Amino acid sequence: MSRRSCSDGTEGFTLIEALVALAIIAAVLSSIGGVIGVTVKGTRTIDQRLALTGAAETVFAALPDRNALKPGRQSGELAGHRWRIDVAPMNAAVAELPQSRFVPVVVNMRMQAPGGPAIQITTVRLVPKVSE
Repeated sequence: MSRRSCSDGTEGFTLIEALVALAIIAAVLSSIGGVIGVTVKGTRTIDQRLALTGAAETVFAALPDRNALKPGRQSGELAGHRWRIDVAPMNAAVAELPQSRFVPVVVNMRMQAPGGPAIQITTVRLVPKVSE
């Protein structure tokens, strides 16, 4: 920036130059503040998703093995996360697989975090065919 001579012979910035410099600094700082805000929000969202996924993995790991897995609904809470698991026979024709000892069941889990976000996971498990 240019320096101007004052009437008393000293050099310095004019008031307008100082105000323009302050406006530029304010604009840059507000942009940086916006970026930091978005980054913090994104980090918080990632942390919530990781906690939700970790809790879902824990609940899935605690499911009974294939010999004890029965159709029905289970629900509960783990570390503040509410979960519900529905186990139901798959809509596949069992008659098409007469030689198979196993039938597929659908395991559908919905888990919701205390703050509101939720995930839904669906998988298929093979369970022993019930003898008739």
